[in-house]
Amino acid sequence: MTTPDPLRVAVIGSGPAGIYTADALTRQRRETVAVDVLDRLPTPYGLVRYGVAPDHTTIKGVARTLREVLENPQVRFIGAVEFGRDLTRDDLARAYHAVVYATGATVDRRLGVPGEDLPGSVAATDFVNWYCGHPDAEVERFLLDAEEVAVVGVGNVALDVVRILAKGADELHRTDIPQPMLDVLAASRVRRIHLLGRRGPAQAKFTANELRELGRLGTADVVVRPDEIDVDLNSEAMLRAARPARTNLKILTEWAGREPAGRERRVDVRFWLRPVALHGEGRVSALEAERTALDGEGRLVGTGERETLPVGMVFRSIGYASVPLPGVPFDAAARTVPHDQGRVLDAEGGAAVHGDYVAGWLKRGASGVIGTNKSDAAATVRSLLDDAPALRAARTGLMPVEEILRGTGATATTYADWLAIDAAEAARASELERGERVKLLGWDELYEAMRR
Repeated sequence: MTTPDPLRVAVIGSGPAGIYTADALTRQRRETVAVDVLDRLPTPYGLVRYGVAPDHTTIKGVARTLREVLENPQVRFIGAVEFGRDLTRDDLARAYHAVVYATGATVDRRLGVPGEDLPGSVAATDFVNWYCGHPDAEVERFLLDAEEVAVVGVGNVALDVVRILAKGADELHRTDIPQPMLDVLAASRVRRIHLLGRRGPAQAKFTANELRELGRLGTADVVVRPDEIDVDLNSEAMLRAARPARTNLKILTEWAGREPAGRERRVDVRFWLRPVALHGEGRVSALEAERTALDGEGRLVGTGERETLPVGMVFRSIGYASVPLPGVPFDAAARTVPHDQGRVLDAEGGAAVHGDYVAGWLKRGASGVIGTNKSDAAATVRSLLDDAPALRAARTGLMPVEEILRGTGATATTYADWLAIDAAEAARASELERGERVKLLGWDELYEAMRR
């Protein structure tokens, strides 16, 4: 008996969804597989590296699990290759039996209010990329020279942004924040942070653990207005509510009774306020908000009562959204790739697109936690394996992807290159006496580490 040639699969995106897809493919025994995980960056792990707050070291431990997948002999990491620029869908069809798109959700949803594009109004994802040291981020992007700022949104990312703004640089010294960003945070003039939720505390999306962490800040008082969380925990509506909502409300109720301790910074947690306009001459100087309520059918409505906050920056954090990929069907309303159990569907006729699959936030929208991607990826892989005989029959005589990349002029990086970056970041941390890792900043430093 002879071993059949492996089913060749490309995974576009090396975040949790992409790597969990590779993991599911290599754990099964129905098919012999060879998996290439491709990424625009020379560094893997996606949002685990560039989206998880640097002070969340336990969550970053997920990278150790993902690393084991990339070190599987059936898996290759190919970095610095951008889909749509260095490789097209037609190129991938010449090199692989199947392609799984797992590029996540990379942009913020917009508020849709006047003044949103004023300088000083920024997407939370830009700030997250900045303090996480994304190679596209520039140090000068954030000066943090406003004394009062607003963060719009009540999800975990919004709490991350508030916490990083409220913490002192000393508290972040042992994290992996690039040194230039840490220097900016040390010089920050931010003293008051308004966290705004358009709905009430029962509808907030943050988790209880994230909320408790905000309350443990040693550098900032967390202030909650009793009238904005005036919800009876024993009411019929709250008894029907999910347990996380009840837990959050209990924590907020405890905070509402606390007196500020006079710390260096202050965080005002506000509910029932939605931005209606940003004002300023040349840059943001105020946020105008309208008080909201739920009508009899549970819909959010404005009450006409307005309030103006004198803020010099506004961070928009009301959800992530995916962006279309060149040549891949996309549902602009849902901001996802249309699919049937992970099989990409033609946007017009609804038929499955042969050889194309989708996983992660690009598949289901920006929902769930990191671990949610594991079961999501496994479901997509089941569909791919069911289609394996047809995939093999339709695509024969495949070319090595390296040959195609040479033809496009792309210079791909390898897993060994990533290990060189990894070692350089550990060395920088040792040099600065700052913990286990300090991230290199910018493309030039990454490539210099690889050259060494």
